[in-house]
Amino acid sequence: MTTGHYRHPGAPMVAALVAAFALLATCDDSRMFAAEVAGSDPLPNFVLIYIDNVGYGDLGCYGNKVIRTPNMDRLATEGVRCTDFYIVTSSCSPSRGALLTGRYPLRNGLTWQLKPDENLSGIGLPHSELILPHYLKQRDYATACFGKWNIGFAEGNRPTDRGFDEFFGGASGNMDYYSHVYNGRNDLFRGTQPVRVEGYSTDLFADAACRFIGQNADRPFFLYVPFNAAHVPNPKNKPAGEPCLWQAPAEYFEMYGDSPDEQDPVKGYRAVMTALDAGVGRIVAEVDNRGLADNTVIFMISDNGASVLEKLVLEVGTNFPLRDGRTTVYEGGVRTPCIVRWPKRIKPGTLCREPLCNLDILPMVLGAAGCDLPTDRILDGHDPTETLAGETDSPHEHIFFHFRKHSGVRAGRYKLVRPDPEAPFELYDLTSDIGETTDLADQKPAVASRLRGAFEDWYHQFGQ
Repeated sequence: MTTGHYRHPGAPMVAALVAAFALLATCDDSRMFAAEVAGSDPLPNFVLIYIDNVGYGDLGCYGNKVIRTPNMDRLATEGVRCTDFYIVTSSCSPSRGALLTGRYPLRNGLTWQLKPDENLSGIGLPHSELILPHYLKQRDYATACFGKWNIGFAEGNRPTDRGFDEFFGGASGNMDYYSHVYNGRNDLFRGTQPVRVEGYSTDLFADAACRFIGQNADRPFFLYVPFNAAHVPNPKNKPAGEPCLWQAPAEYFEMYGDSPDEQDPVKGYRAVMTALDAGVGRIVAEVDNRGLADNTVIFMISDNGASVLEKLVLEVGTNFPLRDGRTTVYEGGVRTPCIVRWPKRIKPGTLCREPLCNLDILPMVLGAAGCDLPTDRILDGHDPTETLAGETDSPHEHIFFHFRKHSGVRAGRYKLVRPDPEAPFELYDLTSDIGETTDLADQKPAVASRLRGAFEDWYHQFGQ
């Protein structure tokens, strides 16, 4: 190369070339030089599957002997199954806000379940809050959300306003599985525009997810799939006179020898769950068939426990062996299924018995992607990667819970619960009493006092 024919590339490129040739001069092995120039391993992909109102005891791998969930069970054998994973609040909207911000609802401002009008035109999660895809844009990730949004769909709050390149799903979430109607209006959107699409919602969201994976197989991506299954059907989504029943394609009823017109809610629910399992399986298969398994982190988490109120006859999910369910902070409301597969980092077929929570997903993703953590706000989650890999204990000294009048805190084996601000705190030893049947507050006053002090210090920092 002669200087007379060389076009100057600019100072940064010159510096890079000088460094590269200097390295070449010191390398005996050209492969070492190539590896150094090529840089580090490719950025991991992330698939975050957030299922809706599925109880701790609803999956085969969590002990259910009736509902067929072979794909989720297989995912557990290929990764780590968490036995003590928590959602820090026990309802759909604040659960999603906490997941996507890595911040407690009392800190991020979304503490309540959005009402029908708020789902479409309300702010919901404040504009000042930053969510996962925003941070991943530091690293040029392709991002998409397919499914239940439910944290506010006013201008500035929609998925494509908050860092997602694509959105296809329900603004509200609790829409009809086939008509996609929510409280008398169409709830299905592509981007910011309402659309009419034929099909079963679980299948539609799985289809969109598989397409996105295929289109972005050659670049890092973050895929958020908050299925609306297995949320209970809403009679307000039905035309007058049409029965409100669990809905799934006929093949999932037939797997159990049942009719698609089945009116038994227990039989309907298991068909919906198996249809959901098939959707999860298709997404995982797309990752695997594209050769992306080793470098893709897959999370499968329920947003809160199943509802177990007897008056809600269609809500037949189970949190067994846990106490109570959705909207409470007893274990059945806040301890949920969680499976994580990451072949590069997590051994297959393992259990994690350490307390972790949905606040931890954001710092784990940012850490794996090499993103800078924010310095202008507090993150309440902690990167759980080493804990999931079986290398360390839980990164949490305490995990706090709050929804409506319900409050609580877990620290190690003990959990303090207050079902109402006027009620006394209850203390449970979860190691020996996972069902929270025996209140130990009087027997272990020092433990109860210590946890109460920790809870009150945490709670009062938010001006409560």
